[in-house]
Amino acid sequence: MKRTEILVSGFGGQGVVRLGQIFSTAAVYEGLFTTMLVSHGTETRGGYVRSQIVLSGSPIDSPVVETPDYFCAMSKSAYTKFASLVKQGIIIFDPGYIEPDPGLAVQHMPLPARDIAVKELGRDIFANIIFLGMLGQYLQVAISKESLLKALEERVPKFVEENIRAFELGYTLSHTTI
Repeated sequence: MKRTEILVSGFGGQGVVRLGQIFSTAAVYEGLFTTMLVSHGTETRGGYVRSQIVLSGSPIDSPVVETPDYFCAMSKSAYTKFASLVKQGIIIFDPGYIEPDPGLAVQHMPLPARDIAVKELGRDIFANIIFLGMLGQYLQVAISKESLLKALEERVPKFVEENIRAFELGYTLSHTTI
């Protein structure tokens, strides 16, 4: 597998770090090299949070995500701050928070994760796992669904059934029907 860079950002409390941990753990299960960096704004809750995940079939020289292949934008401030880093990748964004910049010549994939989480599971806390499911669909050649589900159960031992359902909702969404 070639080096793949993933950036996930949103505000504190959205599960940005947890999503990165699950994805990195699943990559290890697949025998891939992986790194994850986390950075937070100065606020304790509600400020910006960013997870940078790098996956590769060979040792990783730098854990810094410079040109993300995938950017999961979970808040407007995250999109505003980091969307310009995406040069050829895909931006997965929640249209409930973000109106994409038509001037960016990259693929935008709307994912109304918060709305889906509330409608299907009754709580918005599962939105990050819906993002995980869609990201897993994009990267299924490198990381199996089984590894992602195993990592999800290991990293989030609470609400197992709801999290599996949230993952499936994101994983089975068609890229053309959203």
